[in-house]
Amino acid sequence: LGLCVSRASASVLNFNCCLVLLPMCRVLLAFLRGSQKVASRKTRRLLDKSKTFHVTCGITICIFSVLHVAAHLVNALNFSENYNEDFLSINAANYRGEDPRKLLFATVPGLTGVIMVLVLFLMCTASTYAIRVSNYDIFWYTHNLFFVFYMLLMLHVSGGVLKYQTNLEEHPPGCFNPNKTLQGNMTESKAFEEMFPDYTTEPFPEDLSVPEPFVQNNFMRICSEEPKFQSHFPETWFWISGPLCLYCVERLYRYIRSNKPVTITSVISHPSNVLEVRMMKDDFKARPGQYVILHCPRVSALESHPFTLTMCPTDTKATFGVHLKVVGDWTERFRDLLLLHSNQDAEILPIFQQRRYPKLYVDGPFGSPFEESLNYEVSLCVAGGIGVTPFASILNTLLDGWKCYKLRRLYFIWVCRDIESFRWFADLLCMLHNKLWQENRPDYINIQLYLSQTDGIQKIIGEKYQALNSRLLIGRPRWKLLFDEIAKCNRRKIIGVFCCGPNKISKILHKLSNSSNSYGTRFEYNKESFS
Repeated sequence: LGLCVSRASASVLNFNCCLVLLPMCRVLLAFLRGSQKVASRKTRRLLDKSKTFHVTCGITICIFSVLHVAAHLVNALNFSENYNEDFLSINAANYRGEDPRKLLFATVPGLTGVIMVLVLFLMCTASTYAIRVSNYDIFWYTHNLFFVFYMLLMLHVSGGVLKYQTNLEEHPPGCFNPNKTLQGNMTESKAFEEMFPDYTTEPFPEDLSVPEPFVQNNFMRICSEEPKFQSHFPETWFWISGPLCLYCVERLYRYIRSNKPVTITSVISHPSNVLEVRMMKDDFKARPGQYVILHCPRVSALESHPFTLTMCPTDTKATFGVHLKVVGDWTERFRDLLLLHSNQDAEILPIFQQRRYPKLYVDGPFGSPFEESLNYEVSLCVAGGIGVTPFASILNTLLDGWKCYKLRRLYFIWVCRDIESFRWFADLLCMLHNKLWQENRPDYINIQLYLSQTDGIQKIIGEKYQALNSRLLIGRPRWKLLFDEIAKCNRRKIIGVFCCGPNKISKILHKLSNSSNSYGTRFEYNKESFS
C-alpha cells in the first residue's frame, strides 16, 4: 500500500510542479491576452485567474507532499522489517532490521527529500497573508527558493529506489518455477542422505517435464526464468523540464529587456503619502490597464514590486508613469532616495542634473484584467483609495481619444477615506469631463466620488474642481441600488465590472454581478490580481 500511495502521489506532484510555473510566465500571458490568438473574451478572462491557479497548484503540492512523505516513511519501515535475501534487487535496505533513518538521511532520495520538505515548508509558511503583509521581504526571498526545490527534485528522482520487473512474459506474477522447486527438493534430499546414508535418493532429472495437468490449468503459469528488475526512468524530467525551461527563457528575456535603466523625468509628491514617478524608456510600449515591475538596486538588490501604469506612452509622447502609496520599508526608502535633493512637493530636474536620481529598472509591461474595460460597450469601474491607479491610465487614454474604442459609457466610482486623496487625479477627471462636454457627450462618463469618513464638516476637493465637487457624496455607496440603476439604464446589455480595492468591496461586487435582475442585463466581474 505504501508503494502504491507514494507512486500515485508522486504522479500528482509531477503534474502540479509542471503547472505551477506556467501562471508565472508573465510575458506569455501578456502576449496571449493582447494577441488575436485568444479572440474569446471568456478565454481571456481565464488568464486573469493565473494567480488563483498558481495558489491552487501550490496548495495541492503541499497536500500531496505530506501524503508522499507519509507513504515513504511506511516504505522505509517495510524495507527494514521485511528484508528478504531472495529479492535483493528490489529491497532498499541492506539487511533485516536496518535503521530506517539511514534510508532517509544516508541515501540521495532520502536526503534530498528531507531538504525539499524543509524548503517547501519555508515557502508555504512565508506565503501566508499575515507574513506577506507584515514582512514582504520574507515572502520574496523564501519564494525564490523554488529553484533550489526543482534542482533537488531532479536529484531526488535519480536515486532509483522504486523498480519494476522487466521480464513479465517470462516470469508473470504468481507463476510456478519448477527449477526452484526442484533445487529446494534436492537440498532436502542431501540433508536426508547425510542423516540416513543407507537410504540414498536418485538425482532428480533436470529435463523432467512438468505434469500435464499443471500446464493445462488456467490458474497455473510456468516461469521460464528468474524475475529481473530495474529502476524506473525518472518521469519527473518529462513533466518539469518544459515549463522550467520556458520560465528560465522568459526570465532571461525579461532580464535583457529590463537591463537598461529608465530615465526619470519627474518625481511629484501628492497628498496622503502618494508619490508619482514619470519616466522615459526607448521602445517602451504599453496598453491601458497594464502594470510594470520596478527594481531599484539602491533600495534592494533583489527585491522588486509591481505598480500599475497611470500614464501610458502614446504616439505623441514617450512618457509613462506610476503612482505608488508609501507604505512599507521598500516604498519609504525609494521615496527618500527620489526626494533626497528636494524639499518641495515636486522635483523636475533639467537633463544635466538627472544623474541625482537612483538607477531604476522597469520590467514589463504585463497584462491585467483592466485591459478589457475598453472592450465592453458599458463598463463599471470601482476604485478604493490607491486602487484608482489602473483606471488612471484608462482615463488618460480616453482623454487622448475615445472614439476608436468599443466603450460608449463608463461608470466611474471612487471611494476614499480622506478628501485629499481625490486630488491625485482631480485634474485628469476635470479635463476629461470638460472634453466630453465640449464634444457633446456628457453622458459618456458618470463620475461618483464617495468620502467614506468625515468629521461632519462639509468639504470640497478644491475651488477649481467645481465639476467634481457636485459629484462628491458623503458615506459609502449603496451598491444594490447602484447596480439596479445601471441595469435599468442598460437593458439587455453585457456590462464589465472592474474593481481594484479592499476585499470587502470586491466580494460585494462579485456577489451582485452574479445575481440576476429583471432587466436582462448581465454583469461580468473582473478583479485586479498581480501575478
